[in-house]
Amino acid sequence: MTTRAAILLANLGTPEAPTAPALRRYLAEFLGDRRVVDLPRWLWWPILHGFILRTRPAQSARKYEKIWMAEGSPLKVHTERQAKLLRGLFGLAGDQETIVAWAMRYGEPAIGPALDRLAAQGAEPIVVVPLYPQYAGSTTASVYDAVSAWRKGRRKPPRLIPIRDYGDHPGYIGALAASVREHWQVHGRPDKLVMSFHGIPKRAVEQGDPYADQCRRSAELLAEALRLEADAWQMTFHSRFGRAEWLQPYTQPTLEALARSGTKRVDVMCPGFATDCLETLEEIGMECRDAFLAAGGAEFRYIHCLNERPDWIAALAAIVREQLRA
Repeated sequence: MTTRAAILLANLGTPEAPTAPALRRYLAEFLGDRRVVDLPRWLWWPILHGFILRTRPAQSARKYEKIWMAEGSPLKVHTERQAKLLRGLFGLAGDQETIVAWAMRYGEPAIGPALDRLAAQGAEPIVVVPLYPQYAGSTTASVYDAVSAWRKGRRKPPRLIPIRDYGDHPGYIGALAASVREHWQVHGRPDKLVMSFHGIPKRAVEQGDPYADQCRRSAELLAEALRLEADAWQMTFHSRFGRAEWLQPYTQPTLEALARSGTKRVDVMCPGFATDCLETLEEIGMECRDAFLAAGGAEFRYIHCLNERPDWIAALAAIVREQLRA
């Protein structure tokens, strides 16, 4: 069988529908991953199955209902579109052989079956691209746990090329900066640009997780590309879960404090996501917006993730090509 390179875009995951049963299945898999919640199973399992999976699915389903698209979950829709556009970009460059596929760490299509399909097509090497610009044990490493589990089950697995992170790649930063400039051309500049990243427990960073440093590097490079003064932007973290201390400052309290101190207009973006999802569209775009306005702010705008922007797809292609040449 003739071999040809393949690219697997891997995202976090999504429920199949905005319903409590679908959310229960999804959350059971997601919150059952030791990378996501590293508490001892004897402590975590009764909490997860005795309380969280009895109450949270219905709550989460109502949130998903607010953002659900005609084609399905935004995360899934955007990821599939990115894969199609990336394949098209390779084709325009004269590469008709490279395969581009996509998968989810939790939910469907799962990583293992996606790799099975690529291997059946004779794909080698397979470049695995987690759609998390910054590395974290609870995201990127979890994707590679799934990849490693698949690899162990094969007698002769194809060569795999893992991409660890790209939060400081010039193409990624350039696409982010261009998206902000275009937004400002239409809406004008805010009093403050808030760059909100998904949070992780502070304990993970103390144990060596590089995520916080990589988020800071991305934020600083973006601020530099936009030529922002130090008081024109701020970096925060959202999506805290549980009672433990997470990376700070927290996004919503920061926005409320800005409003109370007289900041009238903020723009918020999420440079830790390559695709829009529940956290960006509902938590940031709706919950945080309402909190900022209720605290006295006058204008809140969310700057969408890169999604299907051509400059982002071109950057993604460049990131992959660099790895294939290495």
